[in-house]
Amino acid sequence: MSRTPAQAAARVARRESGRSVRRTAVVTVLALIAVVGLAVYGGSGMLRVRAMQTEIQALEREVTSLRERTEKLSATVDKLRNDPSYIEKLAREDLGYVREGETVLKFPANKPR
Repeated sequence: MSRTPAQAAARVARRESGRSVRRTAVVTVLALIAVVGLAVYGGSGMLRVRAMQTEIQALEREVTSLRERTEKLSATVDKLRNDPSYIEKLAREDLGYVREGETVLKFPANKPR
């Protein structure tokens, strides 16, 4: 069966058209993969941003905790500088000091049964 030049040209055109569609599809898929890869793993990728946000939240919690501790310690320092009754309380409780004329009664510690 012989083909006319017009039929042969049409066949070649269809073949080229199919290749062109495949080539366009492949290029599109590769471009999408590249864009997604850059978004996820690039210099400012989503994974890195997420990790940094998590680290920021942890550091903010730590700062809050340290500020609370600083406030408590500042209050303790203020009491130590300005409150003689607080100093006396610490001396009695922590060091076992007693006033002159006081009698200290010590009881044995209860053993767990």
